[in-house]
Amino acid sequence: MGPQHLAIIMDGNRRWARQHAFDIAIGHDKGADNLRAIGKIVAQKGVEHLTVFAFSSENWKRNKREVDSLLALLRRFLTQELDELMGENIRVNILGDSSAFDAGLQALFTNIVEKTASNTGLNLNIAINYGGRQDIALAVVKLAEQLSKGLSITAEKAEWAVKSHLMTHDLPDIDLLIRTGGEKRISNFLLWEASYAELYFTDVLWPDFSEADLNAAFEEFALRNRRFGGDTILRTVS
Repeated sequence: MGPQHLAIIMDGNRRWARQHAFDIAIGHDKGADNLRAIGKIVAQKGVEHLTVFAFSSENWKRNKREVDSLLALLRRFLTQELDELMGENIRVNILGDSSAFDAGLQALFTNIVEKTASNTGLNLNIAINYGGRQDIALAVVKLAEQLSKGLSITAEKAEWAVKSHLMTHDLPDIDLLIRTGGEKRISNFLLWEASYAELYFTDVLWPDFSEADLNAAFEEFALRNRRFGGDTILRTVS
């Protein structure tokens, strides 16, 4: 059986643009095109959840021109892809702090989530202005507020209590996390949910990441022995 929750850090758009002597914005555009293509393939493979890192909380540190181009691309994606998402029966969820964006972009977030809410195919979770540490910290703050008001939690339920306050509270843990672009770290992405994820790193830049590359990742995942901290080996294939 393949991964039911696949997460992808889509890295390498800027390097791809530089290698081809293109403007950085074109690299991000190409990356968005590839998300569309890979998303369809993932859905066909029967994956239930695909979570992608579209814009991290650290991306605000990039130069204003690049940030503006990323936000413009996000607007186009949320506007132009709605019909196709509906046709593909894909349900969209937005993860992250949307309050940092302008009212128009926030309205687009709300619109695509509401319009696709009844779809029953792939769940596409788009992490925007998201950080794993920040999510856990905010969950702890929310839980502390409840504890201060008299909520009682046993040690056995402490982990559940934290998870229930995460932005990702309704998502299963990640089975396979892919990072393209050659870097071998998870960069503050879904820290809680990736606790027992199988990690797959590839040098292929995201705009060039193909169906063959995805199949290679799935094939390696199928060979992994998953213990989840115990002694019992759980093979990923039946």
